[in-house]
Amino acid sequence: MPTFTWQKSSYCGDGDSCVHIAATTPAVTNWQKSSYCPEGNSCVHVATTARSIHITESSDPSGAILTTTPDTFLTLVQALKRGRQMAEGRRPGIEVAVDADDTVRIRATAAPGTTVTTDRRKWDAFVLGVRAGEFDHFAARP
Repeated sequence: MPTFTWQKSSYCGDGDSCVHIAATTPAVTNWQKSSYCPEGNSCVHVATTARSIHITESSDPSGAILTTTPDTFLTLVQALKRGRQMAEGRRPGIEVAVDADDTVRIRATAAPGTTVTTDRRKWDAFVLGVRAGEFDHFAARP
């Protein structure tokens, strides 16, 4: 079932008595995690809709879902397969930062306000899955 994001004009006064417009966002139901992920569902998950790739971490307390393009996800996959965080010569669309306490923060440069948080062990399991080709179908070009 689709979810709705409602919006009203900024010229509307206080209260809800205005015309609202909604756009549907397709529900994402087929989340995939790496087979290298330990038992349980708490890991980095990837899903797709018609035009977007979504990345989340089920135990992230913020519940953040990073949304990006297939091309940007492909750049990340290629960089991880080469053993680098970003592809040489290309501006990264997805930035990955590892803090001193092994907290991993994943964000899209196009939407810096959304950050998916995981830990190093779960990120490493995701990277192993990427290197094994488990997420190649998300980045496949028609």
